[in-house]
Amino acid sequence: MSGDPAATGSPFFSQARSVAAEMTCLALPVMKEMQKVLQHLQQHFDQAGVRLIAVSKTHPPESIRTLYDLGVRDFGENRVQEMVTKAPLLPEDIRWHLIGHLQTNKVKYITGWVHMIQSVDSLKLLQEIEKQAARQNRTIPILFQYHVAMEAGKYGLNPKDDQWLYALKFKDTFPHILPCGVMGIATLTDDLVQIRSEFRQLRAIFNRLKADLWPDEASFREISMGMSSDYQIAVEEGSTMVRIGSLLFGDRH
Repeated sequence: MSGDPAATGSPFFSQARSVAAEMTCLALPVMKEMQKVLQHLQQHFDQAGVRLIAVSKTHPPESIRTLYDLGVRDFGENRVQEMVTKAPLLPEDIRWHLIGHLQTNKVKYITGWVHMIQSVDSLKLLQEIEKQAARQNRTIPILFQYHVAMEAGKYGLNPKDDQWLYALKFKDTFPHILPCGVMGIATLTDDLVQIRSEFRQLRAIFNRLKADLWPDEASFREISMGMSSDYQIAVEEGSTMVRIGSLLFGDRH
């Protein structure tokens, strides 16, 4: 099956979207509706071996707790301050993913407990993560974010200008960092061919890095791509992690 379900009128997507739109409070009926959405998504992802990252940015801890009580453990936040504020109010076994642009001066606030940093896009950022992780005596899993979209505003490494990665003796230089794969964001467009092409480009980047730099590392296995509007195409193109926000939480607060 191909194409974006949002554009093709997929019953699966339509039902999930209609349920998500009805979320206006966190009463028991809303939990049941959220559960319906989650079950639809999990059924789709479990069959493909894909992990769900619930993107909770701008949503309150109560909403996160509702999904947590339904079994979700991986949550993604865009901003360090928001994640730092929410984390102490929620269960300690939540796996927090930083998925937004990360400034080097903010790294120190999350290295003690963040599960994964998905938005590494520079040598300077790698150096700061290593410095702070060493202080915490932790090894931090990371993904390399690549810019594959047509939109100029997206962050990420330029696929044509990443040869500096090849020059690094990674294990020796960054012993407290564990490279696990790549992350990318497709262009926000109705052009399904373009979206698919960008996801294929990200998968090709992953394959290149895996073959050239981490061929024997079992941990280098993640391709984080796909969001509420394009997750189905992403799964078809090899995504191992999808970042879903609005389908689960409704509109941003």
